[in-house]
Amino acid sequence: MRRLFFGSSLSFNRRHKRHGQLFQNRYKSIICQEDAYLKELVRYIHLNPLRAKIVSDISELNSYSYCGHSVLMDKKKRPWQDTVTILSFFGKSIGGARNRYLRYVESGIEQGRRPELVGGGLIRSLGGWRAVKNARKGRERMKGDHRILGDSAFVMAVLAETEEKFDRFYELKSKGYDLDTVEQKVCALFGVEPDEIYSKSRQKTRTEARGLFCYWAVMELGYSLADLARLFGMTGQGIGYAVRRGERIAKEYGYSLTD
Repeated sequence: MRRLFFGSSLSFNRRHKRHGQLFQNRYKSIICQEDAYLKELVRYIHLNPLRAKIVSDISELNSYSYCGHSVLMDKKKRPWQDTVTILSFFGKSIGGARNRYLRYVESGIEQGRRPELVGGGLIRSLGGWRAVKNARKGRERMKGDHRILGDSAFVMAVLAETEEKFDRFYELKSKGYDLDTVEQKVCALFGVEPDEIYSKSRQKTRTEARGLFCYWAVMELGYSLADLARLFGMTGQGIGYAVRRGERIAKEYGYSLTD
């Protein structure tokens, strides 16, 4: 997203002979507990143009080009936008689901801004900001995270999974596992030399060795795609492809870094 934003800003600024930032804030994403909050989140996001007074009413929003709502209402066409998943929450037939979806969106117009929908299961599980404040006064133990949209149990499960991954990273590093270890293991498995892993060759054995190296470096040792992109002189996208290739190879042949 950083690369996309940077490229868009640069192109726009050159085209319009301007300087400086184009977007106010960084791109932000949150993990959403689908069954409980996806509908709420879709409605809240799609009402942004109306709250910002970019459009004057729901009728204008229905046809507004720069919002996914217009596609769900079948006023605009975007083949890449998934409408079936969202509409399936509102009914089995497309026509009936679309009508119920519209009524659902309309019912949210008067709600205004909702800070509890920016992430953090704590707020929802306790019943809103007032409940949070009361709990704080009572010094109750609370668990929430602004990156996660769901109830407390969901937040705890996601955080536990994340903590397990970090525990794994630190455990391996404490045992001396590093990129040299990964390199030696991959070379032994594929019968290649280290420079063959880092080459740009598309020969099958070398690409598979490179993929498994990238997969273990990312998933077992916690290196980022950007770290490996610099190491290999590749793009982040290219490293992403290599990681997926490595994952397939590891599962297919039962390869493990620690065996």
